[in-house]
Amino acid sequence: MTDRQHPGRPTSPGWGRRTAMLLVPGLLALAACTGPAATPTPAASDTAPTPTTSPTPTASESTTLTVVTHDSFALSQELLDEFAAQTGYTVTYVAPGDAGSLTNQLVLTKDSPLGDVVFGIDNTFAGRALDEDVVVPYVAEALPEQEAATFAADDTHRLTPIDFGDVCINADLDWFAERGLGVPTTLEDLADPAYRDLLVVSSPATSSPGLAFLIATVESQGEDGYLDYWQRLRDNGLLVAQDWTEAYTVQFSGSSGRGPRPLVLSYATSPSFEVVDGATHTGALLGTCFRQVEYAGVIAGAQNEIGAQKFIEFLLSEAVQADIPEQMYMYPVQRSVELPAEWVEFAPLAQRPYTMTPEAITEGRDTWIRDWTTTVIG
Repeated sequence: MTDRQHPGRPTSPGWGRRTAMLLVPGLLALAACTGPAATPTPAASDTAPTPTTSPTPTASESTTLTVVTHDSFALSQELLDEFAAQTGYTVTYVAPGDAGSLTNQLVLTKDSPLGDVVFGIDNTFAGRALDEDVVVPYVAEALPEQEAATFAADDTHRLTPIDFGDVCINADLDWFAERGLGVPTTLEDLADPAYRDLLVVSSPATSSPGLAFLIATVESQGEDGYLDYWQRLRDNGLLVAQDWTEAYTVQFSGSSGRGPRPLVLSYATSPSFEVVDGATHTGALLGTCFRQVEYAGVIAGAQNEIGAQKFIEFLLSEAVQADIPEQMYMYPVQRSVELPAEWVEFAPLAQRPYTMTPEAITEGRDTWIRDWTTTVIG
């Protein structure tokens, strides 16, 4: 999932920007040297464990490893350095864009692969990656059977789930309390005239959360009803932003931009980043959420298949899984990992999120986006 940069907390000057680890399209080479121990996080060891996966007997290996990711990939530098030091690989990271761009590039370059292992294909594009055979089977040793079954893209083991999260409408709770207006709770509420001119979302044509929300409306309203629903939102004063950053940091009243709109498309985790003096002033509407899952996979034609398998095990290690919430704002797929205290209190997951199979998404995605654009943008 991309579009995940959150504005800074008043008490944490560097919070809102990506860390020094932020990847932009291009290459980032990591020196294969021992780095300092990682800052301890709940339930995490001081350093990433040495990968212990049993390689496929005929798998290839080389001294270099190229990791292809989306452009919101971030982990603590100490963990990345530790992986490079323990494996002896010279590790390079390539970030061609968001989840959609990442998947498209893997498809376009599958005869001459971009790298060895991919992280960041999500369930809105997993079907395309599988249909195009850009990844090959690998059964991760570190992934418990229950989590593997819960988050599986299909039954071929070509994509390994690494993290997940909920895309939801968020509300500025103070705004509603000051006006004595009840906070909406469902998708249907958003079209109520009581909430006219209050909602801003990001475009599904240009934004990962925007696409997730569009899929939620298709699942909720059905193929025959979702466009009528979006027409009602439009008639009720819907504002469509280009991306999450514009929607959340410029138009939303409950964050740093102090914009005019108290309802915004964001994430279930977003309220945990708005905590001031032990309290949050925003809340996720858990009846509006779509569940996203991010996957890793061994790229077909990889020059270093063994290294790709080791990197997947590394992503599933306790230290990395515990690092994911604060770095990429997603829930670790290893449910045994202890979460940051503020997530427990302020970032609950939806009990009944909207979901859809990767196959169904692949079949309908382009048509939904095209028809949505005609209906909402004109």
